Amino acid sequence: MITGELKSKIDKIWDTMWSGGISNPLVVIEQLTYLLFIKRLDELHTLKEKQANRTRKPLENPIFSEEQAALRWSRFKDMNADVMFATVRDQVFPFIKTLGQNTTDAEATQNTYSQHMKDAMFTMPSPRVLSNVVDQLDSIDMSDADTKGDLYEYMLGKIASAGQNGQFRTPRHIIKLMVDMTAPTPQDAICDPACGTAGFLVAAAEYLQAHHRTEIYRDANSTKRYIEDTFFGFDFDNTMLRIGSMNMLLHGVDNPDIRYKDSLAERGDNEGDDSETYSLILANPPFAGSLDYESTAKDLQRMVKTKKTELLFIALFLRLLQTGGRAAVIVPDGVLFGSSNAHKALREMIVEKHKLDGIVSMPSGVFKPYAGVSTAILFFTKTNKGGTDSVWFYDMQADGFSLDDKRNPQPDKSDLPDILQRWKERDGEAESQRKRTDKSFLVPKAEIAANDYDLSINRYKEVKHEKVTYDAPKVILERLAKLEEEITKGQKALKELIG
Repeated sequence: MITGELKSKIDKIWDTMWSGGISNPLVVIEQLTYLLFIKRLDELHTLKEKQANRTRKPLENPIFSEEQAALRWSRFKDMNADVMFATVRDQVFPFIKTLGQNTTDAEATQNTYSQHMKDAMFTMPSPRVLSNVVDQLDSIDMSDADTKGDLYEYMLGKIASAGQNGQFRTPRHIIKLMVDMTAPTPQDAICDPACGTAGFLVAAAEYLQAHHRTEIYRDANSTKRYIEDTFFGFDFDNTMLRIGSMNMLLHGVDNPDIRYKDSLAERGDNEGDDSETYSLILANPPFAGSLDYESTAKDLQRMVKTKKTELLFIALFLRLLQTGGRAAVIVPDGVLFGSSNAHKALREMIVEKHKLDGIVSMPSGVFKPYAGVSTAILFFTKTNKGGTDSVWFYDMQADGFSLDDKRNPQPDKSDLPDILQRWKERDGEAESQRKRTDKSFLVPKAEIAANDYDLSINRYKEVKHEKVTYDAPKVILERLAKLEEEITKGQKALKELIG
């Protein structure tokens, strides 16, 4: 988490672009993403130069040719504003858009991020703004990988706080909770089929770095697997693909498999079958709207006949997961108790054919101020042979922030540490003995089946009613009479005072 001077520098860069005429926060982050990518290319080229000098061998796979030296960040950053603007607009941007088409940038070709640059648009409003932003970005020491990632996450947070296009961004602390509860391992293939800014994948990468660093970097093969074969994300918004790829890159994952894909659409002729490919799915898919039957993947329609995106995504998760794979996904409450045949069939499928591990009911303010919908986190394991004996429920009442539109931090009011602790102990004696009035409790599968597979926590939670003793009516009437007498006396005194 960045604080102090670095935070102030980022705020100043944001203000510079905002006051310079870029009012859409998504455009701000996109332009900053391009500049960070350009800066990153120069850093990679510099590393190659140092390696060549150290080994006294020719430069391998240079990103910039000698004729393109002026396109390097380290060169144009010292140009005057007008020349810099013309260079970046007319030469650097065309250059990064063609990465992958030249024989000299073979390594860049393999990078996921460079594949998303072909649609890059230079929209810096003036030489002054560009020069100012370049100076400010250059003054930030990004040699530390954690700083790069935190810096970018802080920028992405501004998309949400600005109130545009951020309504779909899952709060970081909720993402972290889901990752901590699923505890990824270096053997996992982690997928978010609606990845957006890749928040779930970044959090999973941070978890792996914190808990399995030695195993990840044990040798060249394990490192390559971590960088290239661990993280998978899909989206059909090219801007989000660029931002998501950069987010991963700045968090130390140079080449995740993040690509353009409409996850719910019928596969194209050139698309391979990705069924049963991933071992862990983390997602908060869009759950508004309906699709046409014609445009939806036929195999998903065979699993559940519906147009509702939230149900189709759950069917997709089941299709994508390997047997034994697990999922933690955010769903609207309606998925848990909806009465349509599709709702019931999907819930029955998860409970009876697979293993429903747990449900965390979240308060409706978690996504405020952008949405007030009630949601829950669904945890399940694909088994193809059942396995649900009982389902663990938790009634989250506080997430460490106020539940109004302001979402002010309230660190002393958070159920998240308790949720994680009880989740780890859910198979123990203590959890099995908890009463339905507690925050967490277990519900047998038979009871869920008897309730038509209703998974709403309110169906099973018992509300403890406290006995309240009121005064007798006679006492209350006497109290009211006394108050009226006092009011009458006050009115009389007031009349005498004003004549």
